[in-house]
Amino acid sequence: MHTAMAEAFGTMAKMGAIDLSFLDRVTFRDRSLAREVLVLFGQQVDSLLTLITDAEDERARHEAAHKLKGSARGVGAFDVARAAEEIEEARDATEFSNALAHLTIRVTEARIALTGLLRTT
Repeated sequence: MHTAMAEAFGTMAKMGAIDLSFLDRVTFRDRSLAREVLVLFGQQVDSLLTLITDAEDERARHEAAHKLKGSARGVGAFDVARAAEEIEEARDATEFSNALAHLTIRVTEARIALTGLLRTT
């Protein structure tokens, strides 16, 4: 069982959506802690993406993107963090639309990785 878990983590690491060596470092290689952190990230990413999408003003959108960037960095979802940063830096509707499309793709990739990881922990 332990070998299967290690193999599954290795497969998810190759996907690159979540940096598992980083996650291992910040969770001290504790798989139950990693699972808990990933579950919390999964919940937070959904709510923050909704806030970003539905924000009525630029400040609210920027704050939600900033929170998502920090949360993503905390679990090793660095592509999500970079995409959230694009939301922060968007200066007009076109840039925001492009950044939102990119963020949605990166969040989807992270959700796929999360699903695989949560099945193995």
